[in-house]
Amino acid sequence: MFATGIENSVPKIKGGRIRVDEMESCGHYRHWRKDFDLVEELGLRFLRYGPPIHTTVLGPDRYDWEFADVTFAELHRRDIIPIVDLCHFGVPDFIGDFQNPDFPELFARYSAAFARRFPWVQLYTPVNEMFICAQFSAKYGWWNEEGTTDQTFVNALKHIVKANVRAMQEVLKIRPDAIFIQSESSEYFHAENPAAIKPAEVENSKRFLSLDLNYGHRVDSEMYEYLMDNGLTRDEYHFFLGNALHHHCILGNDYYWTNEHRVAADGMTRASGEIFGYSEITRQYYDRYRLPVMHTETNIAEGANGDEAVNWLWKEWANVLRVRNDGVPTVGFTWYSLTDQIDWDTGLREANGRVHPVGLYDLNRDIRPVGRSYKQLISDWREVLPTQSICLAVPVVPPSEYEGRGAERQRHEADRLRAYELTSEKRH
Repeated sequence: MFATGIENSVPKIKGGRIRVDEMESCGHYRHWRKDFDLVEELGLRFLRYGPPIHTTVLGPDRYDWEFADVTFAELHRRDIIPIVDLCHFGVPDFIGDFQNPDFPELFARYSAAFARRFPWVQLYTPVNEMFICAQFSAKYGWWNEEGTTDQTFVNALKHIVKANVRAMQEVLKIRPDAIFIQSESSEYFHAENPAAIKPAEVENSKRFLSLDLNYGHRVDSEMYEYLMDNGLTRDEYHFFLGNALHHHCILGNDYYWTNEHRVAADGMTRASGEIFGYSEITRQYYDRYRLPVMHTETNIAEGANGDEAVNWLWKEWANVLRVRNDGVPTVGFTWYSLTDQIDWDTGLREANGRVHPVGLYDLNRDIRPVGRSYKQLISDWREVLPTQSICLAVPVVPPSEYEGRGAERQRHEADRLRAYELTSEKRH
């Protein structure tokens, strides 16, 4: 599944006074038809996409579907398969932030309402980059609640991951063959001296927390104590263990130049650049969860030479082929995003209005060199990879086939299996 995405981050910054809306600043609200043209121009059938949560969810069980209705109708008409991103780094004003314990259930109800309105949608990323969302909002102090303690981090994390799990449960009631593609940052922390070994080990355990909870994977003893010391209760922990839906999931992971870190003796971290690279770190995540893998985000800024992004694309694709050839079931690749972004050079911490040139197209919708390279890569590889293993195929139903008999049989079988899962959970 070759894909790109429409960047739809909506965190609040500066004490909640400013809402960052990437769809607005990157021009998607004005140019969404053109953006869908560009997706087709690249030869893509998969698009990471979602409605803006802060203007769609107006209150408990109150929704404004105007923008979602027109855009998703157009995706359906074009037979573009959306991977629906329902929460991307922010929440509506009435929820406040990720410290609100009401968020998981409010989000689950929103997810159910979306699935009922668009029953032909099969692929979901309910909450994008759960670990990064909690870390930037509640540990680094950059977004939303701007928390800086372990307590605010754990509180945000448990609410975010519970929201993701509850959303999956609700969507499966409506679309039993739904597939959930996590988009989670794949991280690694390198000790820069012997005194930094212990803090690096802690960070290398902490990086798994969101996926451990999401997949019902038991955390290690040190992380269990960390979670319990900072606000997770035994009942909350057992909620995650008892509601694992990993068999409906694809391990989507993201990799950027900033995903590897140098750790100092005092625990401070800074970006190290690429050391291990995507393939080695992905194997670590795959060995832990044993799920099919999709590379769900990467990019790098086009620099002075003009070929930096092209070279990064080639390198990331070589890494994807490496993990695939090493036996990791790999089902997709994504350059994120379709167009350049605004202010991601500061991690959306500042509203400078500065273009971050990481898109396949610039904000005038003119193709960049990396866009031409990605288009060629898709053309070269899209027919080759399926023939290498006809068994390794995701059972995706395109929008145009949703009402077909084959798709109906698939949903019926998925519904039967889901009923068996729920019965088994009650017995245990």
